[in-house]
Formats: sequence, structure tokens, C-alpha cells
Amino acid sequence: MSWLTFFITSHGTSHGVSVSEILAVRELDVDCGTKDDGRWQKMPQKSTEAYPYAFTVSYVERAWQHRWRCSDVTFHCLEGALCQQWVQTIREQLTALTSRPKHLLVYINPYGGKQQGERIYEQKVAPLFTLASISTHVIVTEHANHARDHLRTEAELKKYDGVVCVGGDGMFSEMVHGLVSRTQRDNGVDQNSPEEKLVPCTLRIGIIPAGSTDCICYATVGINDPVTSALHIIVGDAQPMDVCSVHHNNTFLRYSVSLLGYGFYGDMLADSERKRWMGPARYDFSGFKTFLTHHYYEGTVSFLPATDILGTPRDKTRCRAGYVLLQRTMGLYKNHHHVLQKHHPLFLLPEYKGGWRVIRGKFLAINAASMSCACPRSPKGLSPAAHLADGTTDLILVRKCSRFNFLRHLLRHTSKYDQFDMTFVEVHRVRRFRFTPRYCQSDSELDLRENGKRLFSQICRDHPACSCSPAYSSWNCDGEILPHAAIEVGCVTTPYNLLCKYTVHSESIQTPSLFPHFFTL
Repeated sequence: MSWLTFFITSHGTSHGVSVSEILAVRELDVDCGTKDDGRWQKMPQKSTEAYPYAFTVSYVERAWQHRWRCSDVTFHCLEGALCQQWVQTIREQLTALTSRPKHLLVYINPYGGKQQGERIYEQKVAPLFTLASISTHVIVTEHANHARDHLRTEAELKKYDGVVCVGGDGMFSEMVHGLVSRTQRDNGVDQNSPEEKLVPCTLRIGIIPAGSTDCICYATVGINDPVTSALHIIVGDAQPMDVCSVHHNNTFLRYSVSLLGYGFYGDMLADSERKRWMGPARYDFSGFKTFLTHHYYEGTVSFLPATDILGTPRDKTRCRAGYVLLQRTMGLYKNHHHVLQKHHPLFLLPEYKGGWRVIRGKFLAINAASMSCACPRSPKGLSPAAHLADGTTDLILVRKCSRFNFLRHLLRHTSKYDQFDMTFVEVHRVRRFRFTPRYCQSDSELDLRENGKRLFSQICRDHPACSCSPAYSSWNCDGEILPHAAIEVGCVTTPYNLLCKYTVHSESIQTPSLFPHFFTL
């Protein structure tokens, strides 16, 4: 009965609910009602007399703007045996769904965002997991990197088929970092080698939004709503994702799953870290301050263009399901390119051919987006056409320009216009890239933590004016500051499945912000 489908009538319309959308089924006592999950359901008198047996099905109801909700529908039967047969059959079908998680390890960040992580989980998420018969082991983190360290060393991963975090983007990045590092260590992979291929993990990853920005959740689900995310996790929606490994001099630094930002976003994060006493307002303050300082940085960007894929960062049509569908059709590309391009705008000729490309210049910002990085303040994100699972990252270079033009670029993130349609902005879809600041004379000068004072004398020697830009910025890696300015980044497609579903966001009206992407991780 895998074809089992209920047709439910609501507000004059009918729609089908398949087994995959059912959360649970409960047999009701029509005489006195039933108390299930803290809710009493009393049967109407007429229904009780005509149909003395009934059962209730809890299912996923799709609401407006990508929002999901849990709804109930009650079915009445004439015979008790028939009622029990329906209940038993539905439960067997639910048990047979191997894509659904049954045992989850949950990390809750009680300090992120508005410090509502525990309340959100207990009131909105835990009841849904209980309803769906999902067992959980909950850990409330006590300090920074608690989840990362626990996943690296102590967690018994074989007991679970999924790991979920309740928090913001920083919490998610922390969890991914611990899980990926643990998997590579257990399989003997040398993480210090940029050429090394990552070993996949069988565990899937979920996120319940409880942070300040929640870009990862918004960019994949389409809305920052704990109930919607919990329902995606329950039904087993999964989306492969890319993981970028960041290295310096063949030494592993960190993994990145969303944004690497140098220049504007790096300076803003570094300044905000010194103003944590201000709370979330520090991001707006630091963003405005960084915009006014208008520092630019000289350096060399080398990158390996992704010539073997279809589509470019400036595609008008955005991918609806990551890159899985495009990967399946790659075999048709060589012989049927013209046909594919006619019917599918995403099928374009590769942008580059050949090896590494080198660009030297003065940059206000260098950003690498492995996903769209969309958020409520920036509905389209830093790179609207970025794919989640194509083994690439979109490298965005913003060259030195006036404050007015840079402001125009920032405001484009909040509008529907092409944010790359500016002479001082260029974007490339790449497999790997390197960045080296101009003033790097030796590898020792790349350690930003130890050479801050020495850099000042070097700046004055090369730039007589006291108001010149500093030699180095900081790299913002998913909300964490990297200790080196010269880095090498490789992006790989991994089966690290995100328990969500990649969707195209609706073009809803949003309140514009001067600095849309603060990444309050």
C-alpha cells in the first residue's frame, strides 16, 4: 500500500496527503474522546452514533511562504476491525520509510540569538518529535565549541541517524566542523592536505533556527521557522551540500559551509568582536563603521574556474533542487547542448576553459559563497544562483570604488536587480582559489595574531600618508575569524545531507537594510 493517499477537503478544495507527509496515526475512543500529546479530541454526537470507531492522522500542511504546519484529520469507521486495520497499515508504511530519522542527537545553544533556544525546542520542536516517535538525546551546550568537541571525541555516532542543532549559523558551522573532522580522523584522511578528498558521513544534519540571522536555514528552507524546519527533519527531506576546506601553507584551518569574506565582512566581524557588550546591535554599528572607513586591500587572487559544470553565477533561473538534477543530465550535455539550452536556461556553455586564472588588484571585498547566503534582510542573498551541491563556490570580487558605488552594491542585496551588473564587481564559479596579500614578504608575516604591530611600520613605509588602508584584513569564515590572510580554499561535493529541502524563495517585500549580511553567528 505504498500508494496509500488520503484526500482531505478543506475550505472547498481537496488535496492528497501521501504516506510520506503523515507524521502519526492515533486510534480514538469515540465515547470519551482521547488525550494524545496533551490535546483532548471529543467526537461529535452524530459521528459517534453513526460511526462508532475512528482514527486521527497527523500530517504536514503546506501554508504560505514555505511555511509548514502540523494538522489533524479524523476518519470514522463502521467496524472496529476496519479501523484497526487502517491504523496498523499506516503505521507499517511509516516504519518502512527508511529516509526518516528515528534517533537524533540534538545540541541546543542557549546563548545564541535572543537566548530562546531551549524554549523554542521544548515548546515547538520536542512535541513534534514525540508525535513522530523520534527518540532524542539532548545536550545543552555550556561554552563555545562544546558541540564541536563533543562530536570530535565523545559522541557515539553509531547510535544516531541524524544530528540536529538548535541555534544560529555559528552553531551549525560548529556542529558541521566537529562531524566532518571526526569522520576524516576515523578514516585516516589527512585534513592538512588541500588535495585530499573528504570521506562522506552517513549521518544527516538538521538545523532548527534560533539565532540572529539564520542564513543557512533561510537559504535552504526558504523561511526561518522552527516548526517548518522540524517538520522537514521529521519527513526526512534531505539536500546534499558543499563543504569548503580552508588551508594556509598546507595546514588545515577550518571548514566553511556558507560564506568566506575578506575585506568588508572580515573587518566588520573583527570590529564587532570587540563590542560584544553591545549585544546584537554591535553588528549594525560595526557595519556602518566599516562602511565609513572604506578600507581596500591589495592582493592576488588565483582560482581554478569550474569549466566542467553547467550554469553560471549570473543565471536568472535559480536551481530548485541543488545540483543533483543537473549532475544526472551531464551525460547529455556534449551531444545535446543546443536542445538543453533551448528548454533549460541553466544549461549554458562553460564560462572559462583552461587552467588557473590570476587577478591582481585592490579590493574592498572578496567573498566566496557556497550557497546563496540568503536571509530575511537579503532575500536573494550574496549569490542568488549558487548551488548547494555542485562542488563549487561563487567567488565575488568587489574592486576599489567610491563609497557611493559600494553603497549601491550593498543595496543590491536587498533588491531584485542583478547585483553583479556593476563595472567594479565580478563573479566566478570556481573549484578552488587562493589569495595572497600584496605585502606578504614571508610566511611568518601572515600570522595576524602576532604581527599586528610590525604591520604598521610596513604600511607607513609603503604608503606615506597616515590615513592609508592597512595591509591586511581578516577572513570571516562562517562567523569565525581566521588567523591568516593568505589562504587556499578547495570546495568539494559531499553527501553531508542537510535535513531540509532547497527551495526557490518567494519575492516578498522585505524591509531594506544598509548592511544586509552581518552574519551574526
